[in-house]
Amino acid sequence: MVPASMTTDPDQASIAAEILRQTADRGAEKSICPSEVARALAPGEAWRPLMGRVRQAAIALSREGSVEILRKGKPVPPEEVRGVIRLRRRAEA
Repeated sequence: MVPASMTTDPDQASIAAEILRQTADRGAEKSICPSEVARALAPGEAWRPLMGRVRQAAIALSREGSVEILRKGKPVPPEEVRGVIRLRRRAEA
């Protein structure tokens, strides 16, 4: 039996919740790779097709102000996301 948190077709809310959980666990000083989120939600190799949806959820969370998207270690606006990215919890002001 596959745990409820691991499914081959999670909805956007589940993906966003997993991003928030992992970034909270890691803290504002450290980042996560989007593939870590996909791997947590889908068993085996089923995580790969989720990558686009994980990126979409990360962009939405960035627009809401919940997470920062990093490229080469520096925050980038959601409109400029391309290539390899990492995610981290936005530091409290």
